[in-house]
Amino acid sequence: MNPELKKLIDVHADSLFTKVKEIREYLHMHPELSYDEFKTMEYVSGILTEHNIQHEKGVGKTGVVAIVRNENHSLSDTCIGLRADLDALPIEEANDVPYKSTVPGVMHACGHDVHTAILLGAAIIINRLKDQLPSPVKFVFQPGEEKNPGGATLMIADGVLEKPKVREMIALHVFPEMNTGNVGFKEGLYMASCDEIHLTINGKGGHGATPHQCIDPIVIGSSIVIELQQIVSRKCDPKIPCVLTFGHFEALGATNIIPSQAKLKGTFRTMNETWRAEALQLIELQIRSIAALHGATVDLEISKGYPYLENDPEVTGRMREKAINVLGEAHVEELPIRLTAEDFSFYAQHVPVCFFRLGVRNESRGIFHGVHHPRFDIDEHALLTGVQLMCHAAF
Repeated sequence: MNPELKKLIDVHADSLFTKVKEIREYLHMHPELSYDEFKTMEYVSGILTEHNIQHEKGVGKTGVVAIVRNENHSLSDTCIGLRADLDALPIEEANDVPYKSTVPGVMHACGHDVHTAILLGAAIIINRLKDQLPSPVKFVFQPGEEKNPGGATLMIADGVLEKPKVREMIALHVFPEMNTGNVGFKEGLYMASCDEIHLTINGKGGHGATPHQCIDPIVIGSSIVIELQQIVSRKCDPKIPCVLTFGHFEALGATNIIPSQAKLKGTFRTMNETWRAEALQLIELQIRSIAALHGATVDLEISKGYPYLENDPEVTGRMREKAINVLGEAHVEELPIRLTAEDFSFYAQHVPVCFFRLGVRNESRGIFHGVHHPRFDIDEHALLTGVQLMCHAAF
């Protein structure tokens, strides 16, 4: 690593810290849900315009793509892609902070405000140092990471990986399980695919005292939930990570009323595409068979979501070395695989990627809640770490 370049990045990152913190807090106060990030798009565009960074709005509907190059770069040069996501979650914020969400029922509970602020800070610094860039850098501000079909698919369809052609992509994600100042990497398989199961069981309602005259969707739904677990425990190779979870079971009866319908929603996740396809077929077959056995019908939708995420060993190894040089080896951790999902995996189907984790935890300040929690927050000093590493990713 060039010591002079490292010093320059450090100086610029320090000087921009207050600005990046302000950007994050503004975004946190004004969250928007997936595919509705119109004001966020305009805000990101405004920051880029303020710093004379060439960009295009409306990519993938509400995304922004910026490019930084110098006079030595030709239009045919390949580039490095750096990505952040824009969308928030339908969660009511429980934090009592000056930058609390001003939108009822909507909150940046997954840190996408952090990702966007960091990438904007990195774009400003990289633009200032563009004469030293070995190749162009593309900054991808992507909508809809939290919701199928995944904003990455829309960006890819709109040509985000072309003109200039992206040869590798890098992204970070907040990690409240890790202390601020630390980062984590995992080469190879890292995150799971993610598919959604939406199911309505149509039975026959009636009095709780005469169940023989009814077709009870609660009993049928319970049987489906229990029986489907055997697909994971008895059909899946134990060496393949896999999970099937139902998080929603709604049947609006009463103590003495058997309802006519029950609604279930679940998620299926794994890290093997062959097994994924086989399991989804088994899930559908089991659901329909169990319902038919009890005389019910089903309305079933299996929404195929994100593929599994595999980090390229070479790109990830280089980023790990950069992190060690910037932060010190004691602050760089090895990550285990996890069955959460990320639509950044769609980019990995086309180009080598590195998706790494940014520690944001500070227990002494009460900052330890996980993502998707109404009290999720970050230690703002993590912003500095993120900006530094995203800058070094470009050089």
